[in-house]
Amino acid sequence: MASNVTTLITLDALLAVAAFFSAMAVRLGYFETGWNQLEPVKIYSTLIFTAVVLFSSHLMEVYDLSKNTRKREIIVNILFGTVTSFSLLSAVYYLVPDVIIGRGVLFFSLLFFVLYQFCVHALYLAGKDRARFSQRVLVLGTGVLAARIGEIIASDRRNFVLAGYAACGADMQESAQETAADTGVPQDMIVGTSDDLLDTVRQARADVIVVALTERRGVFPLRDVLRCKLNSIQVMDAPTLYELVQGKLMLESITPSWFIFSDGFRRTTVSHILKRTIDIALSVIGLLLTLPFMPLIALAIRIDSPGPVFFRQERVGNREKLFMLYKFRTMRQDAEAATGAVWAEKKDPRVTTLGRFFRGSRIDEIPQLINVLKGEMSFVGPRPERPEFVEKLKLVIPYYSKRHFIKPGLTGWAQVRYPYGASVEDAVEKLRYDLYYIKNLGPFLDTLIFFETIKVVLFGFGGR
Repeated sequence: MASNVTTLITLDALLAVAAFFSAMAVRLGYFETGWNQLEPVKIYSTLIFTAVVLFSSHLMEVYDLSKNTRKREIIVNILFGTVTSFSLLSAVYYLVPDVIIGRGVLFFSLLFFVLYQFCVHALYLAGKDRARFSQRVLVLGTGVLAARIGEIIASDRRNFVLAGYAACGADMQESAQETAADTGVPQDMIVGTSDDLLDTVRQARADVIVVALTERRGVFPLRDVLRCKLNSIQVMDAPTLYELVQGKLMLESITPSWFIFSDGFRRTTVSHILKRTIDIALSVIGLLLTLPFMPLIALAIRIDSPGPVFFRQERVGNREKLFMLYKFRTMRQDAEAATGAVWAEKKDPRVTTLGRFFRGSRIDEIPQLINVLKGEMSFVGPRPERPEFVEKLKLVIPYYSKRHFIKPGLTGWAQVRYPYGASVEDAVEKLRYDLYYIKNLGPFLDTLIFFETIKVVLFGFGGR
């Protein structure tokens, strides 16, 4: 799902540049005079236009594939995004008049972008909605895991189509049906066995085999699966398909060898330097923009309840190194005097009246920009947890410590995809997203999380 969104955002970025150039050509005749001498102002204007229209499209949920299932929904969201873009660009041009091209270029740029964007998104929708453009999947197995994978495939109507199940081993059809009755696999969807897997794949017209065996040792049909692989049939395991569809990792079916041999979990020196540079730039800009408001925030906190303005708390950082996290105080001063370390609850009585607003708007997290600037945190990454909770969660959740192999973040994939967690079950679900982020870490995913975070802050989702 995340890869599909990234693809659409990348296409829209190219379309935005094309729309801006088209408007320049129509209004200023640049196809006649040539673009061989691009002035910096034109480059800046193009970059600003592209950034604003992408942000506006994301804000108006143009990239929410679960909602844009019809052309009417697409065009409505695109038009809302265009209105938002016009408003934001008008404000930018008013504040920075030097980047204005003039002569109606903004109007024509938005007009061209609406046309280009609708055509591309409508074509994408039409292609994904047609079964012939989706990959047909044969699930190898008829157990509980296979049934779950079948449900996941059925929920993803745009990328995969369930072709059926293949019983593994020397099962006869009767025993396969008994297994199906116990696990919820529909009997009429069992299209064959693994005894001649290639013939089963061809009869089901499958493009992909997903190995979903609860137990592989002694029953995995290595020769048949290899034969399918050599006949250009794609083979993947259940955790890989789960990751592709759900945008998180299937922790209960992952082994240490999966971490070792799977793609991802790669961080180069260049990517590390780039991420740190962006962190420094964003934290400096954020602190400069919010600095004038900090005295007012501090005064409001002191008036609202007695106690210090800032809240300091020890958190677990990169490689489980402890650091002191800073926030504006949102709870009363003696919040944990009687209970000790506990998770925040929905409508937590310890939260002050002003603190509730600060948490919903994320104002309380502004001081964490200092942690980012110091290098203790990154702008994007898994949220840092308290050491008291980490020690408990490491005992009951497999691979929990793996989330500490990168710096914690001010925002993260789990924060924009899952509501605030206050239990072990919530911690497990958030870990699925955190490990997905660590596995697929890169500038495109960071940009997607950054845009999603702005939308979350504006509409106040998930805070406690």
